[in-house]
Amino acid sequence: MRRTMLLISASLLIAGCRIAETANEAQSNNATAEANLLATPAAGKTSVTRLDCGDIEFKDKGAFFSDTPGVYPPGPGRVVGSCYLIQHDGQQLIWDTGFPAELKGNEFVQGQMTATISKTLEEQLAQLNLKPADIDIVGISHMHGDHTGQAKLFPQARLIVGKGDFEQSTGKDDGFGPWRGDGKPVTLATADVDIFGDGSVVAIHLPGHTPDHLALLVKLASGPVLLSGDLYHSTIARQKKAMPGFNTSKEQTLASMDRFEKIASDLKAKVVIQHEPDDVSKLPAFPAAAE
Repeated sequence: MRRTMLLISASLLIAGCRIAETANEAQSNNATAEANLLATPAAGKTSVTRLDCGDIEFKDKGAFFSDTPGVYPPGPGRVVGSCYLIQHDGQQLIWDTGFPAELKGNEFVQGQMTATISKTLEEQLAQLNLKPADIDIVGISHMHGDHTGQAKLFPQARLIVGKGDFEQSTGKDDGFGPWRGDGKPVTLATADVDIFGDGSVVAIHLPGHTPDHLALLVKLASGPVLLSGDLYHSTIARQKKAMPGFNTSKEQTLASMDRFEKIASDLKAKVVIQHEPDDVSKLPAFPAAAE
């Protein structure tokens, strides 16, 4: 009996080691696949056009955007709302959608924040000879209302968003309403997403600000561009690894920052912090596009 028990224990130990080895191998293979995807050369014809999605003023910018005192200068501050049109081989992708169009001509005041928009996405697309129905894909960096507000303009488009963000966004202010229900064109991300299937545009899974926050890598002929989502809200945040206290996970955010910086360094990418006013000029002024 004792010998039998020893044999069973040894078998279980060996099986456990094999399971662990298999899991480690799968994790390593996934990491290799992600690295290969990010390093894939630019394919096809791709461009990025920055769209104006508003201005947001804060009475105390540091108190809102950092869980550590003294990171920002004291007093008020401004951020911008940025959305993007990515065109790739005749397909159209909108990345983030700003506040609701109904905000035009009005102010949205919430606590320390006052938000305005002067142009809607539909108006700006019209200047590019596009209609909302022409948009094939809507990519949303995360679930917050200043990124989901005009998503409903594109109910026919495929939605790409983090799984946890999609699942936590139900309710009266749900920006993803058109994509609820069976058979809807939705990709729920828990890892990097190769949006066009050729490595040219990749949604990068960088959780921490929200459960499944995404950034966007766009490979242009002129060089790669990294759109930050809300991994960073400012240049100061990037320099000091500062983050708001309302982030889902500080630990995940720091790990995502490390991964983002490694990707930026490895690819020598141009980093565009979507809320940073100084980064607006890193891309051509509307209606021109970076190519």
